[in-house]
Amino acid sequence: MDSRPRETDAPAEPAGSATPPPATAAAVEITKPRNDKREYRRVVLPNDLECLLVSDPDTDKAAASMNVSVGYFCDPDGLEGLAHFLEHMLFYASEKYPVEDSYSKYIAEHGGSTNAFTSSEHTNFYFDVNSDSLHDALDRFAQFFIKPLMSPDATLREIKAVDSENQKNLLSDPWRMNQLQKHLCSKIHPYHKFSTGNWDTLEVKAKEKGLDTRLELLKFYESHYSANLMQLVVYGKESLDNLQNLVENKFCDIRNVARKPFSFPGHPCTSEHLQILVKAVPIKQGHTLRILWPITPNVQHYKEGPCKYVSHLIGHEGEGSLFYILKKLGWAMSLEAGEGDWNYEFSFFSVVIQLTDVGQEHVEEIVGLLFRYITLLQTSGTPKWIFDELQAICETGFHYRDKGPPINYVVNISSNMQIFPPEDWLIASSVPSKFSPDAIQKILDELTPQNVRIFWESKKFEGQTNLTEPWYGTSYSVEAVHPSGIQKWVEKAPKEDLHLPKYNIFLPSDLSLKSVEEKVSFPCMLRKTLFSRLWYKPDTMFFTPKAYIKMDFHCPLSHSSPESTVLTDLFTRLLMDYLNDYAYDAQVAGLYYAVKPNDTGFQVTMVGYNDKMRTLLETVIGKIAEFEVKFDRFSVIKETMTKEYENFKFRQPYQQVLYYCSLILEEQAWPWDEELAALSHLEASGLGNFFPRLLEKTFIECYFAGNIEPSEAKGIVQHVEDILFNAPISVCKPLSPSQHLAKRIVKLEMGLRFYYPTMCLNHQDENSALLHYIQTHQDNVKQNVLLQLLALVGKQPAFHQLRSVEQLGYIALLRQRNDSGVRGLQFIIQSTVKDPSNLDARVEAFLKMFEGTLYQMPDEEFKSNVNTLIDMKLEKYKNIREESAFFWGEISMGTLKFDRKEAEVAALRELKKEELIEFFDNHVKVNALQKKILSIQVYGGLHSAEYKKIINDAPPPQSCEITDIYSFRRSRPLYGSFRGGVGQMKL
Repeated sequence: MDSRPRETDAPAEPAGSATPPPATAAAVEITKPRNDKREYRRVVLPNDLECLLVSDPDTDKAAASMNVSVGYFCDPDGLEGLAHFLEHMLFYASEKYPVEDSYSKYIAEHGGSTNAFTSSEHTNFYFDVNSDSLHDALDRFAQFFIKPLMSPDATLREIKAVDSENQKNLLSDPWRMNQLQKHLCSKIHPYHKFSTGNWDTLEVKAKEKGLDTRLELLKFYESHYSANLMQLVVYGKESLDNLQNLVENKFCDIRNVARKPFSFPGHPCTSEHLQILVKAVPIKQGHTLRILWPITPNVQHYKEGPCKYVSHLIGHEGEGSLFYILKKLGWAMSLEAGEGDWNYEFSFFSVVIQLTDVGQEHVEEIVGLLFRYITLLQTSGTPKWIFDELQAICETGFHYRDKGPPINYVVNISSNMQIFPPEDWLIASSVPSKFSPDAIQKILDELTPQNVRIFWESKKFEGQTNLTEPWYGTSYSVEAVHPSGIQKWVEKAPKEDLHLPKYNIFLPSDLSLKSVEEKVSFPCMLRKTLFSRLWYKPDTMFFTPKAYIKMDFHCPLSHSSPESTVLTDLFTRLLMDYLNDYAYDAQVAGLYYAVKPNDTGFQVTMVGYNDKMRTLLETVIGKIAEFEVKFDRFSVIKETMTKEYENFKFRQPYQQVLYYCSLILEEQAWPWDEELAALSHLEASGLGNFFPRLLEKTFIECYFAGNIEPSEAKGIVQHVEDILFNAPISVCKPLSPSQHLAKRIVKLEMGLRFYYPTMCLNHQDENSALLHYIQTHQDNVKQNVLLQLLALVGKQPAFHQLRSVEQLGYIALLRQRNDSGVRGLQFIIQSTVKDPSNLDARVEAFLKMFEGTLYQMPDEEFKSNVNTLIDMKLEKYKNIREESAFFWGEISMGTLKFDRKEAEVAALRELKKEELIEFFDNHVKVNALQKKILSIQVYGGLHSAEYKKIINDAPPPQSCEITDIYSFRRSRPLYGSFRGGVGQMKL
């Protein structure tokens, strides 16, 4: 796979120190997609703040992003994490808005979200909000950069939040391995630094050095945050002139101290950090090989796109590719190639290979094959047709890019602004436009044995390492690897037929739009037989040459036991594996497909350009009809799945509580350890025997949407039926009415609190987690909007109290829960500070406090919250995926309420404050008679004593401990299923 750089994470290009042109000279022609009707304007304020204004009259959401060209590379020595800590602190309060968290509260109450991130050379702050609220949101946002308040009390509390964030990452392999790569670099280069910070760096060691962290924070802010180092993007429905007035008024007071842009010349790797083989011990099972080279950054030649060309070839998965050969040998599960960490001065090209157990024994040959393929590329010239094909794919992708959430768009652009000239802020490096064999050859010539760094991660190195990375505690060892040694690996590697890819047959050639006879708002049922049902929705909103297809294969056998669940999963993975050699090109060309198990069987999904979609879909259906088990691929897929199951125990505690909650509530969910036990005994012959029985009884629920005509949709489904049901020896038979599947959810008991305590599956993890679930009702328009309004009103106060004030943990949130139409509220907290039983008590304390907030809510505030929710519901779909996800959700759940949003808006317009209070009093208030609670408690290593206590103590009044999930599930009544009502049972 070609792993492209994520431009949102792109570090800064050190800019020159020339004075930006005045606003009058800021006009520039910005390259934009052909189908983009938005208007853009570049503006430079008198304080040298560079801005891009985006006017989109159709938008329901406004957004803004401020990119500050200061990141953790600027952290003072001995105060690791200061830039990241400052990012946290700016959210708290300002002179103009001194109430703590008032910015976040305003955004949440007006339908928005807010966040920020710190990277090596920039810090990005961003938000979105309902479009009518942009003016006031920007006023609060601008104060971050004008006069923030960083109170001593908030400073201490937020150091704890940074420490909690770091605690969350300590057992995460991606964080650990990234830091190890940085550690094995020059100590005098800032790339070597620890970026997050923790209690030790920001409090303990600071005090030991006689430093006051708050004073250092203020000093850092004053000396580093300057308007001339900032790039702002504002996206709204207003005209460009109005947006410009808004930005000039709100942001003109940001200080400009004419700070010279920070630059960090030189490469992090000196000669001592090259020609090394690093063996590291990961947390999770599996073997990973990372081969890295320092290279010339692609951004220096972004019009030529040499890295894009090279990563396209090294990361290719079609016939003759490196991955194709490694897969054929049974040595690799996946391969990704592309530019990794980079800025304008330095960059790394990386090839990341997930190895099989067999591949783990052939690492030298694998590295040899990689270098042999690189030699092939170095000596084959640079065929122009490959560049032309890549350019065509990228150009089509740019010009037919789906409209996405404005919040993502503004972050992308503001990150681009410090790197690219204004005309390229939107297109950035996404479309190579100049063919330069020299630039490509230069990158290839840098991928040499003399330059290489090899990182090999495997549990098999436990006890064989002699070094420890200081920040995350990763065990590792370092060996020299000489070019002559690598040459021997090349010579001993298998003599396989590596060659360049063939022409891509999936490049779309017909991008015309189909005519739509009438504008319809909802899907209609186009066709129904004993074998299938077809829903259809033409594109009447987006006018792009794309389509969206879902096909759900309902197979009663698929989840009848842990073994059948695992076998269904094995089948879908093998099918995807077989398709890859042929269909990888489809993904490259912008036609995405997936075959995955779901709760009724398995699902085929396709989305992308409609031109070659039928060809690909018919290939997938043909592979299903002809499916047979290949023994060599079965063993690799089984090994992959086994490792995934074994790594389940390394999931974060908050992910474990979510898993246990679903396991307890879903009538037919199987535990991971039973599925792992079933998998361990399975052989290829077992899947061979199972597959015909899986498809023996099948019903296919289909949804076709987008740039596709009804006759074509019907024709495709008829073809699918002919292949699977009507062939002389057909694979499938129709389902009988009694066999249609229903997903049912456990009904909790009123007035009773069920709790399930368990130890964290990974005993090394010090974090504990709580999921406090309050079940309220089954799908009902009036109650849905009451629940949604309550969640909207409670979300920010919960975060403020549980995270900002009490500092229970970095993850502390309130959100809605929907299990197949059964709804409720859930609090999720991950903490090292308090054990889950204590966290449960803090949730109850919050609810008592929130009770007063709700009862005393002024009528105006109630109306404002209702209007915010209405605005959120009336938000238009931005692309075919968003629209289809909603309609498909109604179809797959069986509710078929295609007018749900309209019905809920109508209910909201009639809603009274007393009804919200009554809903809270009945379902959510502490000790409410109708309240139904499920408390899932995962105890981390720091709270093992508290776990022993809770399982030995008698349950508190009105509480009941769940000691056996399956006995509990069997003993509880169930909610009825929507499936089979208006749905399939009426066949």
